[in-house]
Amino acid sequence: MPGRIRQTVRYVHTSDGLRLAWGESGSGPPLVRAATWLTHLEFDLDSPVWTHWMSFFSDHFRFIRYDERGCGMSDWDVKDISLDRRVADLETVVEAAGLNEPFTLLGISQGASVSLSYAVRHPGRVARIVLCGGYARGALKRGDADARRMYEAITDLASLWGSDNPAFRQMLTSLFMPDATAEQMRSFNDMQRITTSPENAARLRQSVDEIDVTELLARVNVPTLVLHSRNDAMQPFDEGRRIATGIRGARFVALESRNHMILQSDPVWSRFFDEIKHFLNS
Repeated sequence: MPGRIRQTVRYVHTSDGLRLAWGESGSGPPLVRAATWLTHLEFDLDSPVWTHWMSFFSDHFRFIRYDERGCGMSDWDVKDISLDRRVADLETVVEAAGLNEPFTLLGISQGASVSLSYAVRHPGRVARIVLCGGYARGALKRGDADARRMYEAITDLASLWGSDNPAFRQMLTSLFMPDATAEQMRSFNDMQRITTSPENAARLRQSVDEIDVTELLARVNVPTLVLHSRNDAMQPFDEGRRIATGIRGARFVALESRNHMILQSDPVWSRFFDEIKHFLNS
């Protein structure tokens, strides 16, 4: 059985005085995962939701990731959680990592908007972009009454995430990964409680659901791969297609899955990473 992935964790100060935790593992060409909420640099290493991602990217790349402001091992006491601030955090981590060569950006869920914004601001720094379950428009920017109701339900439940009763967190878990095993669901329920406070969860949810980077899509000029589950209940399939349509030459891969997070037990798992490997090696 393979051993636990070895990583190095460091801290860097942002321009507004926060401490961001960032880590790296593996070796090879650099690949940076733009932060999303619900991550924890240490907890991820043992999480059945994240370990297969960690193993794949660490086996092939110098895999760099960091915890979102307000989450994980980064400072939780934050004032500014705007998209501009989160893009600046990515800039800070890239500088701290000493990346002098173009690198691949990995954007998962709301990390897609951060990745796209960074690529437009720094076109010479990004070699390729991989987006998984991403979106250009948050739920509050789609003119969709159902999307707004889901946002309101998740935000309301977030205030109860600190409870020992996982039922308050199970709704989001079921949306993220309806086909998860019982172990994976328990782990993700715990992850919600461990990675951020109920107050931050509600604030972050509002911030990401107000994102709209649609106008940036036509300005992205690096090779881009967009992967999206056809029956993703967390971020609609059409939002992935919207990104792929807006970026010139982007490749789109539809995954026959219901999971927002692709799990190792998911039948599309092998294809998912085969597509990524092919894209990054082409």
